[in-house]
Amino acid sequence: MKTLRKFLICFIVMTFCTVSFAVALGSGEAPAEGDQSLVKIQERGTFILGLDDSFPPYGYRDENQNIVGYDIDLATEVCSRLGVKLVCQPIDWNSKEQELNTGKIDCIWNGFTITPERIEALCFTFPYVDNSQVIVVRKDSGIKTLADMRGKILGLQAGSSAADALDGAAEFKATLKDVVEFKENLTALMDLEIKGVSGVLMDIGVAQQVIAKGDKPFVIMEESVASEKYGIGFRKRDVALRDAVQDALLAMVKDGTMKTLDMKWFGEDKSVVGK
Repeated sequence: MKTLRKFLICFIVMTFCTVSFAVALGSGEAPAEGDQSLVKIQERGTFILGLDDSFPPYGYRDENQNIVGYDIDLATEVCSRLGVKLVCQPIDWNSKEQELNTGKIDCIWNGFTITPERIEALCFTFPYVDNSQVIVVRKDSGIKTLADMRGKILGLQAGSSAADALDGAAEFKATLKDVVEFKENLTALMDLEIKGVSGVLMDIGVAQQVIAKGDKPFVIMEESVASEKYGIGFRKRDVALRDAVQDALLAMVKDGTMKTLDMKWFGEDKSVVGK
């Protein structure tokens, strides 16, 4: 009997932990009674995506000032499957949660890192891309490791997960002379070019895109500050809409659409949906 009792206790604990983890990754909440979030956008006919429009390759403006990117292609396909039109709404990234909660946008979808604090405030999808926070430096700086940044000035985007990653690396942060926040990553990189800062902490995908497409004297430090995952954030109550987007993403994996978009933007199978 004692053995059976121990087994039942272990089973209950394991089940609770599994469910808690699923909730954190956006697959555990059930739509509340009266949740009209999906119906609302279908009746309206539009799905408003909030983004930082200077965040390549996920969402940015091309030479014709059209908003393009990996996340934009994903969202366009999802909207097609939901029967609505995608509307891209550039926002102040430092005020993104406020833009969402006041109803100006339907989601935050633009290299949006999942963090414990954000999970508490928002309704997240499961992760769809792995990411890491890295430091971009000038080729002629002589900076190769995090230790080389001691006494130097680091730049990053205000309100970004780079700031959260830096706070999580307290020992490294304590070695810095100063941390300067910029409205956009591209502005931070401009300051790096003129040696206003010694390095810029940012998402590796953005860093790789900027370096690959530009002629700036930058390199990415091999040693990263943190690893993270991207998700899509919705208002806490909008579970039905979140679930519909997740279902569309899973369907895109099954029919090969996701891999096609991954190859287009990254040249490799980048998505972690369903993995």
